[in-house]
Amino acid sequence: MTATLRTTDPSSGTAQLDSTSPHAYDGGLLLLRLALGLTVAAHGVQKLFGWFGGGGLEGTGQFFEMSGYPAGETMALIAGLSETLGGIALALGLLTPLAGAAVFGTMINALAVKWGGGFFAPEGVEYEILLAAGAAALALTGPGRLAVDRFLPGLRAHRLGYGVAAVALGAVSAGLVLLIRN
Repeated sequence: MTATLRTTDPSSGTAQLDSTSPHAYDGGLLLLRLALGLTVAAHGVQKLFGWFGGGGLEGTGQFFEMSGYPAGETMALIAGLSETLGGIALALGLLTPLAGAAVFGTMINALAVKWGGGFFAPEGVEYEILLAAGAAALALTGPGRLAVDRFLPGLRAHRLGYGVAAVALGAVSAGLVLLIRN
């Protein structure tokens, strides 16, 4: 896949074609997957194990209950697994549309919890929006050629439909979870 841009040479006035290397796209997608995936996975292990100063299942479960979710520890387990497994899968480019959906859905719930604190961090939602948008973008674009998906027959050639279905799945799942929140 190469992108072609038509430009005009200012000195001669003639049209030229510029091609962007597909390796540039693949490298950019790899960098995005690694940064976003490992960041989200780190937040997941905070919830699951209390690593990196996190609350673990018990502390995170208490936070979930204070935020209006029933069965706080169960919700902490679901969020922690979604972030950890979704983040690692994004970083690897493994089942990328589903990994993006897991992170996207989790971030929709995080947005709902933090909504009303403004836009800018630390109280605002800018961080959660950025993670949700990045996860959705990766689900829609696919992981690029430097990914495990490249070796999976059904996902070797990413299709926009996979990404759209995955983002819709993440949004619907998040909506269902939000319906049980007080």
